[in-house]
Amino acid sequence: MNKEIIKTDKAPAPIGPYNQAVKTGNMVFISGQIAINPATGELETGDLETETKLVMENLKAILAEANCTFENVIKTSIFISDMNNFGKINEIYATYFEAATAPARETVEVANLPKFVNVEISAIAVID
Repeated sequence: MNKEIIKTDKAPAPIGPYNQAVKTGNMVFISGQIAINPATGELETGDLETETKLVMENLKAILAEANCTFENVIKTSIFISDMNNFGKINEIYATYFEAATAPARETVEVANLPKFVNVEISAIAVID
């Protein structure tokens, strides 16, 4: 198996024994991203919209490092701490994808997330 580690300083460094992303063949598996500002290393969870946008921008930076865009994403997983936040998170998330070609996904409410954030999103992309 050919496994390439994808990493960029434009997204937060991992906070555990994992990598930002792994590429194998034409697939890129991106670890769950939370609202850590890569420039400061600090959480930005002041409001849900800002938090969600930072999560998506972190994903975007990792995709770019892997020579991809959101158009290459075929699957996302969204983990949220409160399903009542789904609408706001979905509203921001939707601005990153074309509705007609949006990826498959699931959204799951969980008891807790790393650093007690409100949202974490992971992605799988395919390089053409």
